[in-house]
Amino acid sequence: MGFLTPNRGALGGTKIPLSIIVLVLCGFMFFVLLYTERISLMSSSSSNFLRSKSCPRKNISSKPSKRTPNLKTLFLPYFCIFFLSCDASNISEEKVREERSEKMDVLDDRFEFDPEECNVAAGKWVYNSSAEPLYTDESCPYIDRQFSCMKNGRPETDYLRWEWQPDDCTIPRFNPKLAMNKLRGKRLLFVGDSLQRSQWESFVCLVESIIPEGEKSMKRSKKYFVFKAKEYNASIEFYWAPFIVESNTDLPVILDMKKRVVKVDSVEDRSKYWEGADILVFNTYVWWMSGLRMKALWGSFGNGERGAEALDTPVAYRLGLKTWANWVDSTVDSNKTKVFFTTMSPTHTRSADWGKPNGTKCFNETEPVKDKRFWGTGSNKQMMKVVSSVVKHMATHVTVINITQLSEYRIDAHTSVYTETGGKVLTAEQRADPMGNADCIHWCLPGLPDTWNRILLAHL
Repeated sequence: MGFLTPNRGALGGTKIPLSIIVLVLCGFMFFVLLYTERISLMSSSSSNFLRSKSCPRKNISSKPSKRTPNLKTLFLPYFCIFFLSCDASNISEEKVREERSEKMDVLDDRFEFDPEECNVAAGKWVYNSSAEPLYTDESCPYIDRQFSCMKNGRPETDYLRWEWQPDDCTIPRFNPKLAMNKLRGKRLLFVGDSLQRSQWESFVCLVESIIPEGEKSMKRSKKYFVFKAKEYNASIEFYWAPFIVESNTDLPVILDMKKRVVKVDSVEDRSKYWEGADILVFNTYVWWMSGLRMKALWGSFGNGERGAEALDTPVAYRLGLKTWANWVDSTVDSNKTKVFFTTMSPTHTRSADWGKPNGTKCFNETEPVKDKRFWGTGSNKQMMKVVSSVVKHMATHVTVINITQLSEYRIDAHTSVYTETGGKVLTAEQRADPMGNADCIHWCLPGLPDTWNRILLAHL
């Protein structure tokens, strides 16, 4: 009897690990599922409940699949998850990836953005080292050399990797196929100055790579540029109108700002190009900021400057926008056409605004401003109030997209000395004089205007 005591003690002190028990139970249930029709029906009816135990969606990428998961795949991982708190999640992860389609992922992201609830102006720029633009100034043939910073010699690329993150929502990533499907059979027209032209070029470059070479075309005239995608029967267009209303300096440009005159009561010579567009995106600001007063004219340019009256710039701006608003209200069918107005694009010519009194405008800036309260002298709040007031009193619904605050922070994203002047790229000597030659008005492409278009597409 004595020799049996140690054996009984050994058996009595042995503990079977929980993982072994779970594996045995999982194996048993697997056997039952394979051979018991009743259990298979039960698992089918309870699949929705079991799916609710899965790990969060954000950890699951999308791949299209038409295959239906068998009972082993459907039930066993969730049974293990119930006991091991997702320790067995890797068993089903690949299958779940296959079940989710790319289309549903896009739709899910779209539902997260509500233009009525999302304040895109409030947020911060987040650095993403893995972010890559959808195009480059080498891959897209439609970028003006003026905006081609990398091609013009900009040595660093960090400015391409900052992503705008609103405080209370998520802006869907720009999806070229989604964009072109939205534009199928439609005309998208941007109207404004060179900043608006850069947004147009950005939009074209964001989508052009998915369109076969023989299915796209570009036509440019002095004022009117048209990119066509034949496969989608769509066009993405730009019309040069720096004041929106008529002026004597649209083309050719009058360099002497004192001689510029704005015809604040007419869009007649240009609006024929705007009619029939399905989506209109307007912007005007920088050209109005040539001084405290602006020469405004009613009637014909026949008498030159003699009939013009000098008005405070916000007053002239209001008169011009009212003329634009009257055209929209009297001409645009809001059931067929969506109208957008993007707010002012800020300039950064005074480095003291962001705490660098000894700096040289935006030259050599490599990061956005972090202070959420930052507002530079290059943006005029009084002019923004004019836009808000005019749009508020319009009969036609106009969506105002506020790009100003998010762009205010991007002192690093301007073309600076990596641009051209007079049709020629700046020389080394010219770059050595950033005070005289750095462009702190326009933006690099790819760059900030891509974010503007990301927001625009979300609104579509």
